[in-house]
This record gives sequence, structure tokens and C-alpha cells, in this order.
Amino acid sequence: MRIVTIEEHVSFPEMSHFLPDGITDKKQPSGPAMRLMPMLSDISGQRLESMDQSGISMQVLSVENTDVNLLDQSSAPAFASQYNDLLAERIKDHPDRFAAFAHLPMVAPSAAADELERTVKTYGFRGAMIRGLTCGEFLDAPKFAPVFERAEKLGVPLYIHPGIPPKPVLDAYYSNIGTTFGSFDALACWGWGWHSETAIHVLRLLIAGVFDDYPKLKIIIGHMGEMLPIMWDRSNKAFQPGNGGRNQRTMADTFREQLYITTSGFFTQPPLQIALDTIGIDHIILSVDYPFSDNQMGIDFLHGINLPAEQIAKIAHGNADRILGL
Repeated sequence: MRIVTIEEHVSFPEMSHFLPDGITDKKQPSGPAMRLMPMLSDISGQRLESMDQSGISMQVLSVENTDVNLLDQSSAPAFASQYNDLLAERIKDHPDRFAAFAHLPMVAPSAAADELERTVKTYGFRGAMIRGLTCGEFLDAPKFAPVFERAEKLGVPLYIHPGIPPKPVLDAYYSNIGTTFGSFDALACWGWGWHSETAIHVLRLLIAGVFDDYPKLKIIIGHMGEMLPIMWDRSNKAFQPGNGGRNQRTMADTFREQLYITTSGFFTQPPLQIALDTIGIDHIILSVDYPFSDNQMGIDFLHGINLPAEQIAKIAHGNADRILGL
């Protein structure tokens, strides 16, 4: 069976040479990212070998770091373009094994929209991944409208991935915790914090009317829906049209038309069942979160799903092929 995974990460250390003096000192790479840098920077070595061993047909790659958000509006577009050029160069010899999401200079929204169009038309990139907040701002800020307009026009999705929480959030919620960086990192990021923040991010887009303004826009989020499926009924009741937001449709109706979720890093059956019961089989896409999660764990999870073969095929590749045009 064809297997496609779409939240799989890369990071190229040599790109740090293109950062202006002083920016490197402001970087806050996560501990896991530092430890896994050899795997993040690899394309055709261990990554491809692991895909072959586990039976993964294709990975859709995205840039893991957020260096571009440390730059200003004048320098970020060139940096993002260089990153995308390098990513395209690295995968060009394996067109049947790798596709990519664009890395966008979100600090300059109009340039980000242009870069999305350039990478889609020049390299065949399948959309873009946006990591967390941009300089403390959520995407419902009107300034980001050009990116949504362009994505809808091009017919490509935007993948909203968690990012490092902004400093005020870190100070308010995650300071004075534990005795090691690992304790803080787990609570603030991958263990809880950034998942809830991504759910808030998507709900803000709903309430702000972004989904209604761009009815053909597709948004993807990872980690089995970033807590949204478990809150589905309660949130749907809370965010009804006319309850103070700009949304013209219910949360459930909107998300069943325009939101897609991936399994990245979630490899047990109960969360999948909740996702099936809420957002539905046609909106669930297999992902691993490589190299932060192991490819074989993702494949073992897939093979353990107790559904008819045609439905498993939708999760394994059908939905990704359809939404991304693979």
C-alpha cells in the first residue's frame, strides 16, 4: 500500500551562515532539535533508508526552525527564498519520494504570499508550513490576509504547526517549573503547551471569520487535531454563529469542510477514534513527525487501525494525495 506522511521535518545548519550578525545569539533551538540535527539535515541517507525499511512511499518535508521570524521585513524574504531553493535542490533527485511545504517570511506577509506562489509554481511545493505565532501575533491579524488569499487562489493548504511560545506566555505559564530545561520544554512545548496554543490559533481563525472569508482555504494541523477533537462538542456549542464572533457557520460545519488533521506523534487508537467520530475519515492524514518520532512507530500504528481497507487507505495516502495533489 502507498503510504504518505506529511509532517516530516528538515533543518539545514548551513543556512545559519546567511543570518545577520547578532541573530544567531537570539536563537532558541529546542533540545530535541539540537540532538537530532544530523537526522534533520539528512535527505537521502538515513532518512530514505528508514522510509524504505518502514514502507513509507513519500514524505512531505518542511523546515523545522523559525530563524526567519527573527529577521526584519527587509531581510526575511531573501532568507526564506534561499531556504526554499536549498530544500528544492536537496529533493530534486527523488521526486517520487519527497515533496515539500514552503518556508515563508511571515514577518512580511505580502512577500510571504509571493514566496508561496513562487515555490508552488517553480518547484511544485504543495503549500506552506507556518510555525506558531509571528512576533507574538496570531494569523487572524488582518495583516496576514495576503497569505490566505494567495493560498486559496493557488489551491494549496497552509499547515499550522506549533512554535515556541512567546516570552509573555513562557513567563506567565511555564516559569519556575522543574529543575531542568527538559521539564520546562515538555510542559511549554511538546508535552502540552504548544498543542493547546495551536488549537487556540485555529479557533481564533474561526471566530475572526477567516474560514468564511476564504471558503476554499484548507488548513492542516498536526498531533491528532491539537486537542480539538476531545473538545469538539463543547467548543461547537460555544462558538455558534451570533455568539460574538464573525463566523457564519458552526465550528463543526467549518472544520469538516476546511480543516484537516494529521496523526503526527500520536500512535494509539483512542485519539484516532475520537478524531474519526468528530472531524471524520476524509480529514485525517497519516504523519510521523520524523525525526522527532520514529517512522516504524507510525507504520505499526497504521497497521493496527481496525477499519476497512479502503478507509485505512484514505488515512495512509488517499487524503494526502487528494488535498496536496500528489
